[in-house]
Amino acid sequence: MSADYVCEADGGSRGNPGPAGYGAVVRDPSGDVLAEAAASIGVATNNVAEYRGLIAALQAVLDLGGEGRTVEARMDSKLVIEQMAGRWKIKNEGLRPLALEAQDLARRLRVTWKWIPRERNSHADRLANEAMDAAARGETWQSTTISSGGHSASTTVSHATTIRSEGPNNSGRSSSTSSSTSPSASTSASALTSVSISASVSGEPGSRTAGHAVSGEPGIRSDGHSVRGNGHTSTEAASGDGWVGDASRPAGRSGLGWGRASRVATSLLLLRHGQTPLSIEKRFSGTGDPSLTPTGMAQAEAVAARLAREPYRIEAIVSSPLTRARQTAEAVGARIGLPVRVDKGLREADFGTWEGHTFAEIQERWPHELAAWLADPAVAPPGGESFTEAALRVERARDRILTDHQGKTVLMVSHVTPIKLLVRFALNAPPEALYRMHLDLACLSIIDYYDDGPAVLRTFNDTTHLN
Repeated sequence: MSADYVCEADGGSRGNPGPAGYGAVVRDPSGDVLAEAAASIGVATNNVAEYRGLIAALQAVLDLGGEGRTVEARMDSKLVIEQMAGRWKIKNEGLRPLALEAQDLARRLRVTWKWIPRERNSHADRLANEAMDAAARGETWQSTTISSGGHSASTTVSHATTIRSEGPNNSGRSSSTSSSTSPSASTSASALTSVSISASVSGEPGSRTAGHAVSGEPGIRSDGHSVRGNGHTSTEAASGDGWVGDASRPAGRSGLGWGRASRVATSLLLLRHGQTPLSIEKRFSGTGDPSLTPTGMAQAEAVAARLAREPYRIEAIVSSPLTRARQTAEAVGARIGLPVRVDKGLREADFGTWEGHTFAEIQERWPHELAAWLADPAVAPPGGESFTEAALRVERARDRILTDHQGKTVLMVSHVTPIKLLVRFALNAPPEALYRMHLDLACLSIIDYYDDGPAVLRTFNDTTHLN
């Protein structure tokens, strides 16, 4: 049976290391091109450029709505294909972060890896060479085309990284009925080192939106959060993963992150719930539903007093459905006079048979399962939910909240795993970052989201209200 998508990727440099770039193409089973992506990445090695091409190809599949679909990933790089298939070890530590990023994307798809000769990878090779030519000229250059329903959206941006008096030199490449929007020009140095572009085809059923940010710093990805080309609708509540008891939920934006340029942030205040009997004994507490202890209620009241004061000005409260989170959220709501809305996507991860056990107990009874869980975010506890699965749920919840509360300050009361995942997304950090964060009970973290830029982590694990 043929795959739902075929993606081809290539990358290279003139000198190894030298001026580098990558190219990627996504096809449907009949061979028609659905998406192209190419970019210069400054000075890098061949292998770095190849991995960057693969990452772009997998991301393009996801941007086309390919979540969970079958994909055949083709490259003429034996090293990348064998490493991604798990047959070769990654010996170059410089490639490991890129490999982890590619694996993170691949887990959201069903990928088979296939090496092909260079002559069968000519499309991606051509795109990569265009990108390398731009890198050799000292330019930061990126080109993206996404097709849907017989239409396409195509953007190309190119500018030199040296500072000069005029703005970036932008040129549009389009096919069929494409439409592109050039980035706003500026004579400032910052405008020459960071350019945001977006292009869309609207008014047609099935049309999609493409948007990318180009960083003037070679090798740095500047996307702060994932692209979702279509607004969410009220049908999500029926799926068991959306708003609860809210038939009047506002209509969503047409595409999170690609709206009209704005300097007004949507601020999410991420609050972990207060103490429970399980947290006192440091037991795994996932979808079980303990209530707050008297100390936990006092913690909730303390954070409520803080958030009722300037400068917070909270305009909405959204909570996990679990009792410990709702009690914490309701304490704040009572203090500032706001109702609490529930989003099921904000619940804690399901720890399965480990629920209620301590780490030591789990290590004694399930040593192999625990080791696998700690080593790989895609591994779930017995009968439970993996961090990779939780990430998809939390990502959808985040998108709903940002869509419904654009430009506002929202208190989101949740748990360790969802909050860590949101911080990880904001920092564009690898999945392994989850194991390197600590969140205290009733702690506050703050992330600002901008429509025309990346997310910004402003506060992390703040418990000054408890002192």
